[in-house]
Amino acid sequence: MFSFKGTRVFTRSGQFATTKILRLNQGEDAWVSSAIEGKRPPWRSYRTRSTAAVHLDGPYTGPRMRTTVPGPKAKEMLQNMHDIMESRVAVGCINFEKSQGNYVVDADDNIMLDLFGQISTLPLGYNHPAVVKAATKQENLLYLINRPATPFQPPVNFAEMIRASLLQCAPPGMHQVTTMGCGTCANENAIKCAFISYQDRKRGLQFPEEDSEEFKTALWNKPPGSPDLSVLSFIGGLHGRTIGVLSTTHSASIHKLDIPAFDWPIAPFPQLIYPLEDHVTENKAEEQRCLQRVEELIEEFNSRGKYVAAMIVEPIQAAGGDNHASPYFFRRLKQICKENDMQMIIDEVHTGMGPTGTMWAHEKWGLDEPPDYVTFGKKMQLGGYFHLEGRRPRHENRINNTWMGDPVRMLMLQAIVEEILSNHWIDNVRKTGDVILAGLKQLQELYPQQIHNARGVGTFCAIDGHTVEIRDKLLVELKNNGVMIGGCGKQTIHLRPSLIFQPHHAEIFLNIFEYVLKVYK
Repeated sequence: MFSFKGTRVFTRSGQFATTKILRLNQGEDAWVSSAIEGKRPPWRSYRTRSTAAVHLDGPYTGPRMRTTVPGPKAKEMLQNMHDIMESRVAVGCINFEKSQGNYVVDADDNIMLDLFGQISTLPLGYNHPAVVKAATKQENLLYLINRPATPFQPPVNFAEMIRASLLQCAPPGMHQVTTMGCGTCANENAIKCAFISYQDRKRGLQFPEEDSEEFKTALWNKPPGSPDLSVLSFIGGLHGRTIGVLSTTHSASIHKLDIPAFDWPIAPFPQLIYPLEDHVTENKAEEQRCLQRVEELIEEFNSRGKYVAAMIVEPIQAAGGDNHASPYFFRRLKQICKENDMQMIIDEVHTGMGPTGTMWAHEKWGLDEPPDYVTFGKKMQLGGYFHLEGRRPRHENRINNTWMGDPVRMLMLQAIVEEILSNHWIDNVRKTGDVILAGLKQLQELYPQQIHNARGVGTFCAIDGHTVEIRDKLLVELKNNGVMIGGCGKQTIHLRPSLIFQPHHAEIFLNIFEYVLKVYK
């Protein structure tokens, strides 16, 4: 009979060390036997003897599972919700009062190690003291009660708020910012701004009069007021799901089905072969193939009169399967934009605010000059885009909406940035990422029939199941064994922990992941 008395846990150096998992309130052999037979016991808990709880995690030292996910209470809540709105993608209901640090607690009191992070939106985990303090200030209460329409009547100290929050974490060389509500809004309006800038350059200083043909035809979606411009994007990218920016999203057909889209150029994104060090020649050729196609598409669309005004690209294609490319690839894309009078939009909605081990992922590329726009959202708490001098529309009321950001979120962002910088949490991301990636690589060597293609930068890591079915099965069992985690692309498991996710948290995750791989073949 199979006996599972212990397991391997990954040390902070990324090496294996044999240790015992404590299984609380359950006989060890019975716990393992029931798991192997496919019978999940009603309650189980994990923690490693070699680790200690961190104060940010409150009382939690490891996952504790009372039910499968979602449990009976969560199912009832989700059904009640579904009676009045769509809820089929939900995997559970969260008790935000009980969740703390790196641990999320659901409606059934399951305590789970969180590598999902509310779709990568939690830079400091749950209920971080600095964020709680910022959110409960009297000033914030006033903004909650009287949410300002910031473009028209901003708070008296709004400029200082922007400098203390957004400009404290701005990408190198970028000191102009436009705030929005979310990442999709950021990409929509960065593209609008690129179109406006393109037309401004085309006209020179001459702006059309209000009774001109351009003004008249714009209302009817006709040229010359509505010019036939385009944006180049990449297969596998996701930049939002509203009608405009959806034309640049190519990660899943379900997002686009039945929705009219613009005829804009779509280039291939490199599909690298892992491990990278063993496939240098093939991967270089793959990137060259994609770069050549980018240039061909620009020439093709320009020759058809559908002038390519901009390019939008993610540093890592997060929703498309955590697809990576080399710094050289992105440097060359920047050169191509410059050679063709195009503007470059870097979509850092997923990768901004530190998860790759630098504040912004594109900092690793070694660009000679900054991109034209860098969009943000998620961990930044609000959406928007940084941009170069000269990219702001020359005429008023061209990029505008009611709220354009949120002072409450900006004050929270200020506290988050101060916490990240003062406690060196991005240094922690690099250290923890090393542990995670080393562990994933060792697990794929041990279980090559189930997982492969371990990859990542910082804690922005991923690994593929060999089939969709294997990936989906692993996701289910990871959740049922105390790890809240998600998938992307066709068969990828991706990790999106907070910046305070530390090496010992990585060890707990890898410990449980190996157990799942070993038991649920």
